[in-house]
Amino acid sequence: MSARLTSIDGLKPGVVLPGYDRDAHGAGIVHIGLGAFHKAHQAVYTDDALAARGGDWRIIGVSLRSTAPAEDLTAQDDLYTLLERSVDGTVPRVIGALHYALSMQTNATAVRAALCAEETKIVTLTVTEKGYGIDRTTGGIDRAHPAIAADLATPEAPQGVAGLLVRALGRRRAKGLAPFTVLCCDNLPENGKMVRSLLIDHARQVAPELVEHIATEVAFPSSMVDRITPAQTPDTLKLAEDLTGFRDAAAVETEAFRQWVIEDHFPQGRPAWEAGGAIFVSDVSPYEEMKLRMLNGAHSMLAYSGFLSGHGYVRDVMRDPALAALVGRHMRAAAATLKPLPGADFESYAEALLSRFENPHLAHETYQIAMDGTEKLPQRILGPAVAALSAGSDLSAFAFATAAWMRYTLGRKDDGTPYALRDPRETELTDTGTPTAAALADRLLALPGLFPAPLRDSTAWREAVTTRLDRMMTLGMRAAVEAEAGAA
Repeated sequence: MSARLTSIDGLKPGVVLPGYDRDAHGAGIVHIGLGAFHKAHQAVYTDDALAARGGDWRIIGVSLRSTAPAEDLTAQDDLYTLLERSVDGTVPRVIGALHYALSMQTNATAVRAALCAEETKIVTLTVTEKGYGIDRTTGGIDRAHPAIAADLATPEAPQGVAGLLVRALGRRRAKGLAPFTVLCCDNLPENGKMVRSLLIDHARQVAPELVEHIATEVAFPSSMVDRITPAQTPDTLKLAEDLTGFRDAAAVETEAFRQWVIEDHFPQGRPAWEAGGAIFVSDVSPYEEMKLRMLNGAHSMLAYSGFLSGHGYVRDVMRDPALAALVGRHMRAAAATLKPLPGADFESYAEALLSRFENPHLAHETYQIAMDGTEKLPQRILGPAVAALSAGSDLSAFAFATAAWMRYTLGRKDDGTPYALRDPRETELTDTGTPTAAALADRLLALPGLFPAPLRDSTAWREAVTTRLDRMMTLGMRAAVEAEAGAA
């Protein structure tokens, strides 16, 4: 058995190493949400920035729920292997940007201390859409969200994102320290504004004296992130060991492509992320919409229809001619809802996305993409559907994607095999009976805070969705996909 990765010494030839002395740089960033995507994206850009321009910008990584990410990294001196996989092969790289890793479950005091440290200039976030506890209707806190409810009850010992950040900002203000910049890196529209609204509302409940401070003195730049990053598997670990010569429990694989568009508003400074290719702009929202509607929307559509057609991975979906045609159709329909974006060619972007989805080396599970549908649908599918409805455009692509999600909520495949929905509203979604397509569509369309009024009130939308859902439920998803592709 190979030794555990604990240093950059003794790695096999061809492994890309950090281009700087790790010990010469302190920490200036706290990242909440220490998962695969952060390790494949923000940490890599920071690794590039440290190599190019230095600075005290290493990262203190925080896992909110699981202890494993912090334990795995701590055992490896916070080093891990990044496997960049393209059609041309795999490039192994060891990332050194992490200073140390913590778990809220075992190191809560240390996490709160890091957030309040004078050296902390930026807090970055990747906690997934459901992790924030946002009320979609008001944009403020969702009091029913477990983390929000707990932090309202014990604001001095918070566990969730909103509670942690509000408490830390209050402590920093009391100590005379400048507030950190809050940088959301999750797939949410106008994510900076969203987090700002969340924290202001949370502060109203637990620390009203901080509302004005957060509203006027804390920076919340929005950002758009893009890098397909499958969940770690045993194959990931084996490949990392084969290429580096060391066992690495924290290894992550990803595609070669990466993109980060950021609003340039960092009062306390920032790393030179542009060294890794980050783009700084004054308004990120057009880039967000392009990615959410074209990439993420197509991803959600193919996840539900692909999973229920028996395809385990995105690459398998793209080998299915009927589904591949529907993926292309969805991207074109999504592009038609976007305003022209200087420097962006939507057709070329779609072609690049199709090529990325086809990458044979990425084992990106459709079941992974399908989770948390109620959090993802509004910005990925329903927003562009409203735009298409308003413009009098064809609703087929968005209706098919929505019907596929509705069929998925039944929690059983066509052969009766059950699966967990893995959705924060799973209890509301679950129907233990055998509903008709019309009854299921009516019930889901009426869910509070999910479907926008223009869609709920549209007969054309309801019919477009119900017709497709009925086909999926009576003929099966495979036949429904063939029929949809034939009519497209």
